[in-house]
Amino acid sequence: MALILNLETSTKNCSVGISKNGVCIALKEQNDGQYSHAEKLHVFIEELLNEHQLKVTDLDAIAVGKGPGSYTGLRIGVSAAKGLAYAAEIPLISVHTLQVLANTVKPKEGLIIPILDARRMEVYAAIFTNNHQFKRQVQAEIIDQNSYGELLDNHPIYFVGDAVDKCKEVLQHPNAIFIENQFPSAKEMSALSYAKFINKDFEDVAYFEPFYLKDFIVTPSKK
Repeated sequence: MALILNLETSTKNCSVGISKNGVCIALKEQNDGQYSHAEKLHVFIEELLNEHQLKVTDLDAIAVGKGPGSYTGLRIGVSAAKGLAYAAEIPLISVHTLQVLANTVKPKEGLIIPILDARRMEVYAAIFTNNHQFKRQVQAEIIDQNSYGELLDNHPIYFVGDAVDKCKEVLQHPNAIFIENQFPSAKEMSALSYAKFINKDFEDVAYFEPFYLKDFIVTPSKK
């Protein structure tokens, strides 16, 4: 039996779940439009463990969404995951955030493009087959009316993520299907983290860093 604590904090959705053999058995998450991870993450973790009469040392691994996404959200989630894994002396697992997001969509055909906002008209995006296999790895890219044109001509494409509204404005192709109000969740992490656990695909707790994709840019205060 594998009990894994799954943490996903790369977007405004602060999500914590406990999975057993790849199936989510408990979930707490909040998306209030704000980045409230610093206030909510450890509270959710403690509440879930207490509700199921578990200690961190009863877990077999800690899994975290590694990005890309919000710099602050990723730092909070990864720091918490590393601290728990180190203290309990259990493995640390990382899962691609866009793969977690792609797994919220289950089409019978076509492609899935999970997209996260990266300011202005830029997004973080990857391309997946309808059975959630990588077709193209994660990139930061500018969205315009020509984006994914050849793919859209040949496949229905399901766009999902917090950049859907941005993409709807410029992608008018009839094969573009936009799925709103979906965010990366610890629920969809469950099967992905379990597969990595079975394969012993673990991270080095001391050296693991989030997958930011782009350099962190500090903008001067307008005050």
